[in-house]
Amino acid sequence: MNASIEQIKKVIEQDRQALLTHPLYKKVERLDQLQLFTEQHVYAVFDFMSLLKTLQQLLTCVQVPWVPVGTPNTRYLINEIVLGEESDVDEHGVRMSHFEMYVKAMQQLGASTSGIHAFLEDLQKGIAIHDVIKKQVAHPKVQAFLEFTFEVVATQKAHVVASVFTFGREDLIPEMFMNLVKELSTSHPEKINPFKYYLERHIEVDGDHHSHLAIEMVSALCGDDVHKWEEAAEYAKRSIQHRYQLWDAILELI
Repeated sequence: MNASIEQIKKVIEQDRQALLTHPLYKKVERLDQLQLFTEQHVYAVFDFMSLLKTLQQLLTCVQVPWVPVGTPNTRYLINEIVLGEESDVDEHGVRMSHFEMYVKAMQQLGASTSGIHAFLEDLQKGIAIHDVIKKQVAHPKVQAFLEFTFEVVATQKAHVVASVFTFGREDLIPEMFMNLVKELSTSHPEKINPFKYYLERHIEVDGDHHSHLAIEMVSALCGDDVHKWEEAAEYAKRSIQHRYQLWDAILELI
């Protein structure tokens, strides 16, 4: 593997291990606690899709008239990831994005989706994202998590966005959490199974194939530029630290 990618992994390893062993995972034991978890974690799924679409804007042409943008290889990498994330299939074979799949799973769980729906409705009205975050998101650490994402978006630096997308992404799901979901699914199968499917599908698609594509994308975007690699490592580290704070917020609420 690229030596610079290995260096990023070395820079983030301590924070990554702290995230994987966060005390939150041992506190989610009941259905009502899992419901509360999803009501806050859904913002991380929204955040993930926002980073993804930023990369598509930066690396491909999304305007008319069309002109070629970037390199064919990076266009291919991001378009393949977008295809899988924005139009995957649920457990019944119905096409939907991973975000829509998550919200559907929340509804099946009995979790409240009023917060995320109000958040999206304000965005659809054209209200600025920073104002929507302040208005609709109550916990300051969840606010900070989202503010960081849109700080990353505002850089308009493809290598920075790609690094946060790649190294601060949703494949950071420890086995203990998956085991908890499996246990709950035996007692509440009709409520838990859609969420269990989402997690398994996300790990299958994002934790394997998409993660390799994303790493290849970071390598292509940073190239031989030492400064870009340093920025990529810095933002990757910060993204994991903000994810840890998101977990802190959910733990406080539980």
